[in-house]
Amino acid sequence: MARCCQLCFPVRGWEEEAEGAPGTPKVVRALRVSPEPPLPQTKHPQTTANKNGIYQFEQAAKCKAIQDNILSSSIKKKRYSEDYYLHIVKKLQNCTWIRRPEESAKFRSELASCCDAAHNFIASQNNTPLGSNMSYEVDSKKTILITEDIYRMLPVSPSLSVYPFKNCAVVGNGGILKNSSCGAEIDRSDFVFRCNLPPTTGSISKDVGNKTNLVTVNPSIIAQKYNKLNEKKTEFVENIAVYGDAFLLLPAFSFRSNTATSFKVYHTLQEFKATQRAIFFHPTYLKSLAQFWRTKGVKAYRLSSGFMITSAALELCENVKLYGFWPFSKSTEKMPISHHYYDNQLPKPGFHAMPKEYNQILQLHGKGILKLQFGKCESD
Repeated sequence: MARCCQLCFPVRGWEEEAEGAPGTPKVVRALRVSPEPPLPQTKHPQTTANKNGIYQFEQAAKCKAIQDNILSSSIKKKRYSEDYYLHIVKKLQNCTWIRRPEESAKFRSELASCCDAAHNFIASQNNTPLGSNMSYEVDSKKTILITEDIYRMLPVSPSLSVYPFKNCAVVGNGGILKNSSCGAEIDRSDFVFRCNLPPTTGSISKDVGNKTNLVTVNPSIIAQKYNKLNEKKTEFVENIAVYGDAFLLLPAFSFRSNTATSFKVYHTLQEFKATQRAIFFHPTYLKSLAQFWRTKGVKAYRLSSGFMITSAALELCENVKLYGFWPFSKSTEKMPISHHYYDNQLPKPGFHAMPKEYNQILQLHGKGILKLQFGKCESD
């Protein structure tokens, strides 16, 4: 169902990273590889019983060195090759992941003080006054008057439902999900976030699951596949039925060109009495979130939708696990991996700072704040 679009995550951006303020992104087409710092060397494990303590200490030291290396590469203004990152990931996979509640609480507090997803993630009647002029996220010099008709589209409260959720899955669309057997694990989550109307039925469900509580919708999908719902309304409603009573989250107030299509989705769901409900990102939340990550080195024309959703999940959920986040063209074993689990259509270059985003995700994984699923899930 889904098509590759400019908001999808993961996106391969190792050949380029967008720099500078919104406008025409700078795209560097040739791969620029900086000298790469040495990675911790792997030693053969000491397996004798009396050396277990030493071995565990050595492993902890190695994992700490890997995490320091990830942090170092995020700070330096260098471009590292895909192979360099794959080498880091392969090393990181050998480290036992431990959830650190104190680190999670600290980071959640930091995010909340900046962005406050609990109250600002979704445009609602509580945070969007009737008669006010709302500035767009990217087209920030343009505003939209919140009329009575628009106000009625907004939920009274910005909360998705009762939160914090206990266990959340954020499911990206990376080809790493193929043959992962992660479907059952994903479906056991209390809340499942997905991106850009991906396929979840048929044989692929064993890898990606069926459950969906919230799925983002890029208006370009509606424009390209459903002719902006000027026709094909029935086809659209039939296709999204697979998402049950999920929220459809649209960037209605990011670009002015998104507004009419996003509103058309809302009205189509109302017209057909569909079980899904259209909701809209609050532009102020997205602007605050972009500023938050900019201070950590993620400078892009716009954050990817997967990174936006991950950030919100870290505030709204106690435990966050990411699946299908793999912005590489191959596995750690050098096997080719398609861009998406359902196609290999590559994105428009230069729109997101994917290496920087993925570096931040690796840091959060290393700190025990979220867990990144690298490969196959354990079978039940």
